Amino acid sequence: MPRSHAALWRDSALPHVESRRACDSRACYKAHSHPTFSIGAVDAGVSHFTGAAHGQERLTRGTLVMVPAHRVHACNPAPRQAWSYQMLHVDAEWLIQLRLESGLAGAGAGEPARICREPLVYAQFCELNSVLFSSASNREKDAALIVFLGDLDFSAQPPLAPAPALAATALSGLIARIEGLDPAQLSLEVLAREAGLGRYQLIRAFRAATGFTPHAYLLNARVNRGRHLLSEGQALADVAYQLGFADQSHFQRVFKAHVGVTPGQYRRD
Repeated sequence: MPRSHAALWRDSALPHVESRRACDSRACYKAHSHPTFSIGAVDAGVSHFTGAAHGQERLTRGTLVMVPAHRVHACNPAPRQAWSYQMLHVDAEWLIQLRLESGLAGAGAGEPARICREPLVYAQFCELNSVLFSSASNREKDAALIVFLGDLDFSAQPPLAPAPALAATALSGLIARIEGLDPAQLSLEVLAREAGLGRYQLIRAFRAATGFTPHAYLLNARVNRGRHLLSEGQALADVAYQLGFADQSHFQRVFKAHVGVTPGQYRRD
């Protein structure tokens, strides 16, 4: 039989978010509420949820439930059955500020929870959680969280307006600024303030213009620069240092994710 286990991710550098994964769980919860905005996802099995607008809901694999802060709710497996799930908690005030700075509405405290059965949203949520539990940098994790929450449909939220267009001069200025940074120095707050946009709006505008988020653009530029330096025969440690990576192992992970081979293999070949 599958072995029940759970894992919690949190980081003092990102105090506004934490996540939990549980596999083959039979734990049951009394009705309760959180001071956070919470998102749960069913990965396997069946659970019964109370806290939505129309009584108890049956949740199956691939279903998400979005619970506003202070909304009383409960979610438990079917009788004598186990289930697997993920649970993300986001600081309510942080989320309100994120949405407001980009002109987006949010779910009010105490409002009914919303059920989402869209496969794409479930896949995006799983991808976000994978990033949070990974060895990615805190800036990558925060950017992934901002993108997911910005894209998320909050009940009666009207359709998103087109991403704001960046003028050619503004875009070239942003690119020059980003390429001049090392990965640890990239700050969405600073870039957004200089562009006169919210963090989420900055990501949307930059992604519409380049196909990348600012952080992904920076990593891609670093990898391309790394290819050139490696082809010149420079040592891996020296290349990682020149490109601003925290250490050689971080450079190796990023390089392989972009190129498909390790830096050492690329240099040998």
